This record gives sequence, structure tokens and C-alpha cells, in this order.
Amino acid sequence: MRGPVFRLSAPSGEPDRSTCPSCAAPVPRWPGVRCAQCRGRLGTPMALELPTAAVLALLLGRFGAQPDVVALGFFAVLGVALAAIDIAVQRLPDRLVLPALPALTIALAAAAAIGHDYGAFVRALLGGVVMAAGYLLLALARPGQLGGGDIKLAALAGLALGWLGWHTLLIGGSLGFVLSAVFSLALLAARRITLRSAIPFGPFLLGGALIAILASGH
Repeated sequence: MRGPVFRLSAPSGEPDRSTCPSCAAPVPRWPGVRCAQCRGRLGTPMALELPTAAVLALLLGRFGAQPDVVALGFFAVLGVALAAIDIAVQRLPDRLVLPALPALTIALAAAAAIGHDYGAFVRALLGGVVMAAGYLLLALARPGQLGGGDIKLAALAGLALGWLGWHTLLIGGSLGFVLSAVFSLALLAARRITLRSAIPFGPFLLGGALIAILASGH
């Protein structure tokens, strides 16, 4: 996961990162934490690995050997990568989000077939549509607050949340805004940002979805 996060952590419209930011040496497809030539850091040690391990452990502890644990684990691992990129450059790359939509759909379809729970699969599809539509309406109502990447990510999160139930979808879809508001107020109080500052919304959307998933009664 470190390789895609490093390469895609480039501002929108710019090419993927392929060289060390310190010495411009080519970076391998699956880079380590340090550049092989100048030993400059290519990322914070364990900044991706620890959160990934933590969310997977939480999901395994919550869902155990249930058929949907693979699909939810896929969503969680991808979520860590997307959150890291959004924090770094405030973008949610289509190259990760768009392929994830059919991949998660297939994983949930497999879980539905194994568990004979086709109603949950239909609800997941509807959840993806409903959550994406809701975020699209919010983006149109308040231009500049949400981006296209947030809307596509909402569709992805809606699949996972809808699978677990409409209540989980409602909580997960709303909690991201609550987390974002609390964090923004804290930064404003600390004078780390101003009212004109933009902060990435993707990590809060994903964090709210994860909390709702873990708290679901599924």
C-alpha cells in the first residue's frame, strides 16, 4: 500500500510521484520508507502499516469469520490509503476510488451468495446510490464544500454501510460531518486554521463510516 500512496500523493493535475523529493532519484514501484540513494524519508515509518493493522484487527474482532469480513476489510484497507492521500494533497484519486466500486460490489455479492443474504446486497447497492446522491445534493447546495472525489467515495462507503442496514447508513453518512465539524472547531480554537481554510473531508467520511460499521448490530 505504501507504493500507491506515495505515487498518488501528488496535487490534482500533476503526474504521479516517481522520484525522491530530496535527490530526485527514481523510486521503485514498491518503495521503502527511505530513498535507496540519499536515505531521505519517503514517508513516516508505520504511518500506514499501523492504522491498517488496527482497522483490520477491529473488523476481525467485530465480524470474525462472517462472509462479509473480506469485503469490509477491503474497504477499510483502501480507506487508510485514501485518507493518507487526502491528508497529504487533498485529493481522492479516481485511480483508486473508481476500480474499488466494482471490486467492493463483487466482494459483497460473494458474501451475499455465501450467506444467502441477497436482501443485504440489494440494500448495499441502494445505499451506494442514496449516499452518493445525498452528497451530490449537498455539493450542489454548498459549492466548494465537497468535491467530486468525496461524492465518489460516498458511493463506496454507501455500499459498505448499506450492506449493514439503513440505520448504519444513516449514522455513517452523518457522522463524517460531525467529526469534521468537531475537528475544525478545535483547529479554529487553537488558531491553526481560519474560516477560509480548507481541510480534507475524506478522512472524516471514512472515519465516520468505520465507526458506524463497528457499532452496527449486524
